[in-house]
Amino acid sequence: MTEKSTNKYQKPLTKVLLIGILVLVLLIPMEMIKGLIRERTAIAEDATREVYQSWSGPQTITGPVLSMTLKIQNKDAEGKTNIEYNTYNILPNELNINGNIDTKELKRGIYEIVVYNAPIDITGSFVCSDELKNIMNNGEIAELINTSIYLGISDLRGISDEVTLNFGEQQLSLNSGMPSCALSESGLSSTIDISSLLEGNVMKFSTKLTLKGSISIDFLPLGKTTTVALTSNCTTPSFAGSFLPANREVTKDGFTSDWKVVQVNRNYPQVIAGNAYYRAVNDSKFGVNVLIPLQHYQKSMRTVKYAILIILLTFVVSFFVEMIQKKDIHPVQYLLIGLALCLFYSLLVSISEHTSFTIAYIIAALMTDGLITCYLAGVLKIKKTALAIGGLLLALYAFIFVLLQLESYALLAGSIGLFVLLAVLMHYSQKIDWYKTN
Repeated sequence: MTEKSTNKYQKPLTKVLLIGILVLVLLIPMEMIKGLIRERTAIAEDATREVYQSWSGPQTITGPVLSMTLKIQNKDAEGKTNIEYNTYNILPNELNINGNIDTKELKRGIYEIVVYNAPIDITGSFVCSDELKNIMNNGEIAELINTSIYLGISDLRGISDEVTLNFGEQQLSLNSGMPSCALSESGLSSTIDISSLLEGNVMKFSTKLTLKGSISIDFLPLGKTTTVALTSNCTTPSFAGSFLPANREVTKDGFTSDWKVVQVNRNYPQVIAGNAYYRAVNDSKFGVNVLIPLQHYQKSMRTVKYAILIILLTFVVSFFVEMIQKKDIHPVQYLLIGLALCLFYSLLVSISEHTSFTIAYIIAALMTDGLITCYLAGVLKIKKTALAIGGLLLALYAFIFVLLQLESYALLAGSIGLFVLLAVLMHYSQKIDWYKTN
């Protein structure tokens, strides 16, 4: 290379422009890494869906609910008889649910998918409320055409045993299929005699479910008073829905939680005509998610968003060292350093698939930092300076890792950290003669 060409690359403005171009070029491999993360996430989700299709999906339990069809005859002003057929969903007065969610992990390739077995005890009672009495006294003749009781279960593949339900003195065998205008699209039902209920007796019920499922288990607060108590060996629960537990405790061995919901907490009555409140009923569900999210992919994607910051700061520090210590770093060498910084994210994604994200992050950071430090030691011929740059890069990786953990305070911590970094760079920029051309 001629002396004229050497001087050209040593001009600060020219070098800054070249570094800026390299940063833009390195955005291409970063986009490829983002695509890789999205692809690996999709593969993991496909593996998860395959397991769920073979096992059972999320479960939502509805009821039990009484379904009653009435034939009502009325005479109009002209004496003509009009006949109407109306279906009503009668919700329980008390609904008590107790369950134990026993989770386990199934493997599909390198992926671990969480499923559960959940023995569920459901007890409660029905009463002949004033609303129901008013309906039965409606019109000149109210004839009871059909009555049934149903239990909504969103995925029937999760039922392991035959389901029987005790209703007063009756013992009913529930079969698949739902009555018309039910509050759930899938479940079990049986015809039932409710004459004792209509006579004013309190009818108690009980049933047991041996339920399989995955991702989540939810309940609908259909009782005038609904209580739910759950225990589980899941250590990473996520409580969701319209109601959070009144009490909950999560330990290294699992969690316990309980809910209590009363009628005034939801926006529908105890006797529902047809499926008039279908959406309101289903919007009121609550429960717990036991799915282990693909956090390492999510965290890897969040880490990639800081890539431009690490690349830019590493280049700026290397440029400052070059100018202050009168060392020449060729643009190709800047490119190789940038590619090493990009490789960090590929290492992070691949290693995190086989171990925890924290361990993967440490390994990838040490490998990348060690590679760049050794390379700069050979380029600059000053080990102390190379180690200083390596230490700064390691500090940047540590700073990014802390930001990933501080979800609520990430913006505040990041803004303060960037302010400090900018202040340091501004300080050292004063030591450079920006008008020096050789």
